[in-house]
Amino acid sequence: MQFIGVIHLEPLPGSPRAQAMSQVLAAATEDARAYLEGGVDALIVENFGDAPFFATGVEPVTVAAMAVAVREIRQLAGELPVGVNVLRNDGFSALSVAHVCGASFVRVNVHVGAAVTDQGIVQGDAARLLRLRQQLGAEVAVYADVAVKHAVPLGSWSDPLNEARDATGRGLADALIVTGHATGQPIDLELARAIRDDQPGVRLLAGSGVEPGQAEQLRGRVDGAIVGTWAKGDGQVGNRVDAGRVRQLRRALDGEVP
Repeated sequence: MQFIGVIHLEPLPGSPRAQAMSQVLAAATEDARAYLEGGVDALIVENFGDAPFFATGVEPVTVAAMAVAVREIRQLAGELPVGVNVLRNDGFSALSVAHVCGASFVRVNVHVGAAVTDQGIVQGDAARLLRLRQQLGAEVAVYADVAVKHAVPLGSWSDPLNEARDATGRGLADALIVTGHATGQPIDLELARAIRDDQPGVRLLAGSGVEPGQAEQLRGRVDGAIVGTWAKGDGQVGNRVDAGRVRQLRRALDGEVP
């Protein structure tokens, strides 16, 4: 099972709790090295510290800062894939940063449909995102959330299984992500099973709440796990990544008996 480690960037310049880029990069590289030491298969960089987030387009300074951070992580990662997530839902900036910095994939929280979130109503824009990818000639995969955390779907017609079908069939997403209701909360295993049964050939990832005790349940249901919170010291999202915890989760995802 693929293990993707999340690098939660400290608040970027221009955000309410902004730190100097030197501090942002120091923390990001420390986390990246811990992930690499622990044995992850890939990394994804996101502007987690920038809350409160814009619903869609971020400011130019955020794009510039993300590009600097992603480039730094990309160089550390060597041959490992690196992804980009520009919160809350700026797939255009994420794709642009990924293309320029040589990253492999982007995560888009609302790729199709619409959701009510703490940023208000967030709408997917797969049409423009996929056209931008075509125009840039970007070899960047789009990973789309289904029933994304910190949100509820807008419209009584919508359900997660239909959203998953639309994300791949009409939104042309390259992979799907299932999450819990909030950061650090476990995924709905039955939803993961339903999506797997409905679209057996589609790449499916667990996007929140993954920990060693859950690894056996995930095996066979998902192809990989995007992990941030549990990899941190004491499992607290505000702490630095702990290489020992990464190794522990790596063994669990590989099916090794403790």
